[in-house]
Amino acid sequence: MPVSEAEALREELERGVLFTKVEQMLGWVVSQSRANAIWPLGFGLACCAIEMMAIIGPRFDVSRFGAEVMRASPRQADLMIVAGRVSIKMAPVLRQLYDQMPDPKWVISMGACASCGGVFNNYAIVQGVDKIVPVDVYVPGCPPRPEALIHGIIKLQEKILASRVELGPFVPRRRKGVA
Repeated sequence: MPVSEAEALREELERGVLFTKVEQMLGWVVSQSRANAIWPLGFGLACCAIEMMAIIGPRFDVSRFGAEVMRASPRQADLMIVAGRVSIKMAPVLRQLYDQMPDPKWVISMGACASCGGVFNNYAIVQGVDKIVPVDVYVPGCPPRPEALIHGIIKLQEKILASRVELGPFVPRRRKGVA
């Protein structure tokens, strides 16, 4: 006979029964699917783009994170990887592509040039891509190694899993012929 409520719950869990709310279970499923199926939009502008391309190959195999295909259209992507220096002329294009991405969307700033302008402290280079789009993860380096970008993707996955999923109201549909 269990003595306390905690022991009774422990016995039920040992039998393989789990009690939860539907909203919590759906939130867990949605956050897992978002974190483990990231579809990146490669926005390679300079030497960092070569390192970004390397993660797709067999040596680094980013497909184990569900991000193996760089999407060609922003409407198919939920992660923008800004790799390299962003010029003033390219900033509106970057913002337009970001606006075309569906929600939820995330941004990784890859390299010193994208993060803070790098060694290009002049009028032609944006001194940090966070002045144009909100950045979720910064990957430091000049250029950063592919392992650093993979670490950034893992940190983004952790951030996605820790975020709260907003689900709309559940409205059951009535079947035809049922009164």
